[in-house]
Amino acid sequence: MKQLLVRFISEEEGQDLIEYALLAAIIALGATVGMIALAGGINTKFNDISTTLGTAS
Repeated sequence: MKQLLVRFISEEEGQDLIEYALLAAIIALGATVGMIALAGGINTKFNDISTTLGTAS
């Protein structure tokens, strides 16, 4: 049992895959947050343009 526990702790076979998955998740999260912020800014600009065009008529 002790050998199994030692082997489980010291084995690094799947470590690279987990690191790449975590990196991909962090990049996806950052992209999502950035897109939400960008969408909010674009929406604000379109509302400003709509208001300007509405008052110009």
